Order: sequence, then structure tokens, then C-alpha cells
Amino acid sequence: MQGNPVTHVMLKSIAATIAFLFIYFVNRAQSSTGASTCTTITCNSQATHIAAIIKDTIVLAKSSTYLFSVDTPEDGGLVSTECTVAGLPHELQAKDTSAQQYAITDKNGTRKDSGIISNGDRLLVTAADGKASKTYYILVQPMALSGVLVLQQPAITVSTTRSITLSYTAGQRSPDMTVKVYIPAGIDITMKNTTVNVIGRGTVPLGQLAIQSVGRVGSRYPYKKVGEVAIQKRAGGSVIVFSHLDLRPANGADLVITINGVSYNKEGQHIFKATYTTAKPEVLTSPGIGNEMATLTVTPTVADFERIPEKLFQYKETPTLYTSTRFTWSALPGEPAVQVLYTLNDGRSWLPCSAVVDSKRATATVTGLLPGKLYLFKLVVQQGKYKGFSNTVQFLTGKLDIKSLGVSGNDNEDNTDKINKAISFLHETGGGTLLFSKGVYNVRTIHLQSNVYLYIEKGATIQALKGTDAPECTWFCDKKYRSGLSPTDAGPYADPENYMTKQDVGHHYFRNSMFFGERLDNVKIIGNGYITGNGNLVTGDRVMNNAPDNRGDKLFTFKLCTNIEIGGLYREQDLWYDEQKDEPYYIAKNDSTNTDTDNMLHIDRSGHFALLATGTDTINVHDTYFGQQYTSNVRDIYDFMACNNVRAVNIYSKVSSDDIIKPGSDCSLGFTRPARHYMIRNIIGDTNCNLFQVGSETADDIMDVHVDNIYVLGANKAGFSISTNDGAHIKDIHLNCGHTGPLHSRSKMMRTFAPFFISISNRGRIIGAEVGEYTFRENGEQHRELLVKNINIGQVENIILNDIDVTEVYAGSSFNGKRWKAYDGTQRRATPIIAGYSLPNETAVTGGLNFRLPNGLHTGYIKNIAFSNVNILVKGGNPVSDTARIPPELGVGQYNAANLGTEPSFGVWARHVKGLTLHNCNFNYEQPDGRHALLFDDVTGATVTNVQTSP
Repeated sequence: MQGNPVTHVMLKSIAATIAFLFIYFVNRAQSSTGASTCTTITCNSQATHIAAIIKDTIVLAKSSTYLFSVDTPEDGGLVSTECTVAGLPHELQAKDTSAQQYAITDKNGTRKDSGIISNGDRLLVTAADGKASKTYYILVQPMALSGVLVLQQPAITVSTTRSITLSYTAGQRSPDMTVKVYIPAGIDITMKNTTVNVIGRGTVPLGQLAIQSVGRVGSRYPYKKVGEVAIQKRAGGSVIVFSHLDLRPANGADLVITINGVSYNKEGQHIFKATYTTAKPEVLTSPGIGNEMATLTVTPTVADFERIPEKLFQYKETPTLYTSTRFTWSALPGEPAVQVLYTLNDGRSWLPCSAVVDSKRATATVTGLLPGKLYLFKLVVQQGKYKGFSNTVQFLTGKLDIKSLGVSGNDNEDNTDKINKAISFLHETGGGTLLFSKGVYNVRTIHLQSNVYLYIEKGATIQALKGTDAPECTWFCDKKYRSGLSPTDAGPYADPENYMTKQDVGHHYFRNSMFFGERLDNVKIIGNGYITGNGNLVTGDRVMNNAPDNRGDKLFTFKLCTNIEIGGLYREQDLWYDEQKDEPYYIAKNDSTNTDTDNMLHIDRSGHFALLATGTDTINVHDTYFGQQYTSNVRDIYDFMACNNVRAVNIYSKVSSDDIIKPGSDCSLGFTRPARHYMIRNIIGDTNCNLFQVGSETADDIMDVHVDNIYVLGANKAGFSISTNDGAHIKDIHLNCGHTGPLHSRSKMMRTFAPFFISISNRGRIIGAEVGEYTFRENGEQHRELLVKNINIGQVENIILNDIDVTEVYAGSSFNGKRWKAYDGTQRRATPIIAGYSLPNETAVTGGLNFRLPNGLHTGYIKNIAFSNVNILVKGGNPVSDTARIPPELGVGQYNAANLGTEPSFGVWARHVKGLTLHNCNFNYEQPDGRHALLFDDVTGATVTNVQTSP
């Protein structure tokens, strides 16, 4: 078999299988509806308020918490968590899972159809047969809402050794939390053999939790530790006690605990339990029943047979990609002979597989499967202690065409729910690929899942409808800040713990997205089709002031995920640009031109962000064409906030409003996270902002960034911008050093306001920051500005820029006009800028400078900057009088080249720099310019060799 393993003919052949899938979807969670006399109730998987059910009494939890939606008034976030009349039935089920009817009355017997459940109310339960009923009395007590404890592997095999993972999410948010996790007897917990990940901060052994970094914070942040942990032995097991946890941020599971080396020598069931205790707004403890309990079953047969999903960094179809799979299980003592069985008829008959089995490593590989089939597999041990069958796993070979699930592909229906159901099914089978064949698919918010790929083939369009998921509710209110405060206002610093005010509003809400994923692994969105926001994704900073159905502002959002790929059908060829055709092309063999770009994934009208990836590692974006059909409703393209191991290759953006490639780090997770290891290559585009920018969100360190072959068609800020604004250390940024592969061309910049903008300011947007307002004189001018008092000035060092040709230096992006408006003398212009930062001299400050930064350094120097083989041709025409200009220091909220005004040189202007090299560079003008060719102010260690300038 060659090419696509699943053709449309093959897809039609699995109609019976698809019918099974729909039955599975509809019926898997439904309880029996047969007649029953059962009136006994229990809490279901949705229960949050039920604290106990004892004989004829239901105990419900009542508490308060802070919970701000984007519409909550600033002083209105304190809410009650009381259970409602409408909500209680959704938390109940019959003990035998039969159907029941529920009615709630007050203590006098008057039926209640709405409102809050009160002490003394009663619940009347009627059995399915209608002949039996029972009355339960309701007791409401102060208590925290139930959390959720999940065992990721609920069954293990007796006398084998494996790791088990628990995830726990508290039922409500609070600072300074205590969480207790009760571990059953037979499991040895130590500070070394058990790890924990708190709110996505990263996995550490228990013994290192107290020394785990809290991220970059200011002195006004009260937490000096992520948390503390103790292990207490008790009858029947042990308790892990976590204390002083800040669980106000909600990033999926609050605690992910992995216990290594678990082994039981006897069969049976073992109960895990968890509870949490809040500190604010009141001290309450959760009940520790229902969803706060999980059962580990130890079985005599293999219990953890599982399929190993493919995790390719680069998607590439092969004849065996969808017709082979691998399995693993816990190694069995004695290595007994095992065999893999399969069925194609939902288990009615099983046949042996031709599998390659390695009993020692406990793995098996199966090849030669039929495409377009739903396989079930299980392991059989023929004899000995483990004789018998394992659990079953599923594998849907080939791509699953969404049309096979009742989606028409016509532009007249909302496909969101059916697509999300299909993704959930593939996730539960262990992963698979959902095919969008030719057609139009309308969606609101697609909920991505681990190990599920979306394949958009040519001729397929996925387009946004109005009304994505609502922005998430949070512990903090940011309403005043997001409603339009200036970045130079003290408001964002008023509450040092409010991480919601430390970055632009688009960065700290995640769910209002067309495609959303949180704490996922191994997700791909690939193909050569078309994805569009369709004018229904918005771009403004005040998006949360819009109507509720108009707050979607992101195309793809990934929060604390791993192994993500977005792109077209990958080619190893390099993408470049044809000036005559104004189109990208691939460089084929022998440097010939390949103008066929049908392999690219086409995206347009992508809102504030085409991609907002936050705290996400191992990202591969490639072969994407932005704005071929529409160039409106688009702002940032690829934003990587606190992400590591990122690759961006062959990206073309016809025009955008904001940065095209942007590594940064912010506080939106409730903590900061460094960013490292970027490989960026062949980025071509026009932007109203910067083609490449490190910043402006720089709450934590950003290092090891390698960029080769950029082609700036227009940039109304900078072609290549590196800024630290919030105290981060920016280090080792290389342009055209060949670190991503051989250089095929010199990088080019055209129509840029400033070709290079390398700068430091001290905006200090991090948790725990403190500012003061100061009046001072600078260069004879009076200033009244905020100064950050407790955050060190950031650092920029080791910046190497090679082999670049810069022409047409003016703000000439086509974002605001035709493509392109020639220079007519009115457009803004700036010089290549290298600007460190210094606080005002103490003697210039009214009343003096009454603080010292933590490290005592009040000047931030840019260090070790090297330009080699760089040619810059500016427009020129400035008068000699401009040589007297002294640009101001970049204060709080000032992080653009425009904040510096006109520079006194037409070539490089540098200030507060240690170590500057210019080698084999040309700085020339088109029209005579009265300014200096180069001007260095407070620069030490400068080396200028073989540099030519206009006279």
C-alpha cells in the first residue's frame, strides 16, 4: 500500500464500524432505564456538593470563594457555593445505576423548583418503576466543595512493579492550601521515590519541593517556596501532607503525583483518598468522599496492557503509519509466553495476531493491519500464575473521516459537538487521526485531546463561528486593568499577587479560542487545507468589553502541553520569496524555483493570536501560509510564552498587525517559566509590528534562540527586535549563524521602521513587583514617571547578527495601505538601535532616589553584541541639528523604538553597552544626512573593523 493508507473507498467500507462508534458515544455513559425499585442514592462523577449520604440524610457542602468572570464587578467576586435545586439532581444517581426521579421540597412539604437548597429541605426519590419512593433529609454544613482524585492507571497486575500516577484537583481555589493524600497500605512512599507537579510548575521529587523555584518574583510576593511536604505513617497506610500551596491559579490538575516502584503480592482493591483545606476567604475542608476517592485494583491477570501511540516530531505518512502499532505492559516475573489477540467484531470472536513479542521488555509490535478498521486487542498468557486474558485496547487504523460520523461538510451547520465527540472517541481508543475531507466545517471551540491528530486535506475548510467558549473564571479580578489602563499606570502593580495584570489581556485567558488544549501531549493539526477565523475572532486589547458571544480572540491555544505540531505537508526544501510575484516559493535542487506551495496549511483571520502557546514544550510549526485570502482580523502569528524546544520553519505571512515570531515569558500561569532552545528558519512576512521579537513579555529568562534566513517585507516597528522589559536575562540570540542548517541566502529587510531594536527597560511586570512615582529631570526635561523599585534591571547579552541586507528603512508595512506605498518623506524612520537602560541619577530626582534595586545595579548594560557582514542603506535627509538629540531612557511601559524619538546617527546608535563589534559592515544613505554615521554613548569595549559609511 502506498500513499494515504485510507482512501475514501476504504472509509465507505467501515460504515458498520462508524455506526458502532455512535452507539458507543451515546450509550457508554447512560445508565440502565429498565424498571427498578431502587431508591438508594449515591453521588455521581459530577458531584461537588455532596459531603455524605448516611441512611436517610444527605449532607451538602456550603462555602464561599472568590470567583471572577470577565463581567464580575471588581468588588463582586466573593460568591457562595451553595447547592441549587436545579443542580442537586445532576450530582445524584441510583446505587444500581437505574433511572430515578427527584423532587425537592422545603421542610413543610412545599415543592421547590428553583433557588438555593436550605437546611431542612427534603429530597423525594422515586424508583424507576414508580412504585417505590424514599425521603432524604438535607443537612447543609460549612465545607469546601469536593475535589477530584484520578488514578491514571486504575488496575495493576499482581507481583509486578510499575509506577502509578494520581492527579488531584481541588474543588475551589485558595491561597496557602493544605492537601492531604491518603495512600493505602502496601505502598512505600519516600521523598525520593515519589514526584509531584504543582499546578504545572514542573515535576520534582517530594524531597525537592521546598527548594523548587517559585519563578521570578518581586519581594512583595509572599511565597518563598512552591510548598512543603511531609509523609505521615498511619494505620492502614500513609498520608502525604502538602502545605502552603498557592492554588489560586487553575491550570488543570493541581497536583500530579507519581509513585515509583509500586508492587502488590496479593490481589484486591486499595483505596486512595484526598482532601484539601482552604485558607481564604474562609477555612474549610473538603469531605474526602465520592470523587475524592479512587480505587486501585490488583488483578491476577495482565491489567495494564496498553497501546503505545506514535509520537513523531515531524508528521510524515508512510505505508505502515496507520497499519501497525506497538503495545506494552508491566514485565511479568518468569517471562511467561504471551500472545496478542485481536477482534474486528467487537469481541464476538478473537484471533491470534502475527506479532513480534519481547516478553523480557514486555513489548509487542503488530504490522500488516487492514486500514479503516476498528481493532480490539488483548494479551493472553497461556499458562502459569498469570494465565488468562488482559484488559482490551483499541486501535482505529487509518484516518477517521468526520463525514462518516454524520457531518455533512456543508456550510450550513454547527459541527462543534460532533467534532468534539469524535476527538474524545479517538482519545479514548489511545489516539488516532481525524480527517477533514473536502467540505466546510463550522466550529465554535474544538477541545483538543492527547494523541489525537487533525488532518485538514486540500479542499477542506474549518471556519470559526461566533461564540467560542467563555473566558475562564479566576480568583483575581483584572477588570479595571483590561478595560484600558495605560501601561504606565500604577494599576497593574496595585496588587502584587494578581498575576492577571502582568501581561496584556489576550495572554491570560485561554479558553476563548477556536482550538483549545490544556495539559495535553502529542497533538497535531496538519494538512494542506484551510483554517479561518472567518471574521469571528477579534483582535483588540479590550476584547473582554465585547458582548459574551464576541470574546473569542485566538485560533490555537495550548497551555502547559507537550509535543505539538501545526503545519502543512512538510518539505525539506527551504521556503523563500519572489519579489516579482509577491509570493513564496521553495528552493528546489540546484537552486531552482519550486512555485508549488499547495503543501502549505493556509490560515487567515486568526484573531489576536494564530497560536498562543504558554508553558508548552517541544513545538513544531512549519509550512504555513497566513493571509492568502484575507488579511483582516489578524494580529500576532506565533506567540511562544515560556515555551521550550521550539522549531518554526517555512512560515509566510502576507500581512499581520503584530509580531510574526515571538518568544516571550509572562505570568499568566500564576508563575513564571524560562524559555530556551529555539530553531527558527525561513520566516517571510510583512507586519505592522516586528517580524521577530523577543519580548515584550519578559518575566523570565529567554535563551538559546537561533534564527536563519528571514525576509522582512515590511515592519512598522522593527525587523528584528530583542527587548527585556520585566527583568529577564536574554542571552545567546543568533541571526544567520547557520545553526538551524546551511544558509541558503543572506537575510533581507525592507520597509522597516527600525531594522534592529535591541533594548532594556524596567517595566517589571512580574508577581510581587512594586513601583513608585518619581519626578526627575533628564536631559533638561522634566519627567514624572513610575520607577520599579524591587525588580532588577534585565540583561541582554551575546547577540550575534550576520549576513543581512537592509534597504528601504522606513515604516512601510502594507498593513495600513496598499502593497506597498513608496517612501515619500512622511513615513516614520529610525536608526539601528542598541539601548541599555539606566535609572535617573539620584541627584536629579526630587527628594532623591529612595530605593536600591536588589542587586544594587541601577544601569542595565547590553553585553557582547556583534554585527558582521551587515549592509544598511537608510533614506537619510536629516539635518545636522539632529546630532544634538539625546534619546530618553526607556521608562516603565516604554518598549518601542518610537519611544526614543529621532536618533543622532543614521547608522548604529548605541548606549549603555559593554562589548560591541562591527565587522565588514556598510552604513550608507540615499540622501545626504547630517547626523553621525555611528554614535556610541556609554559604550566600552567597542571594536570597529572594515566598516564603510557614507561621507
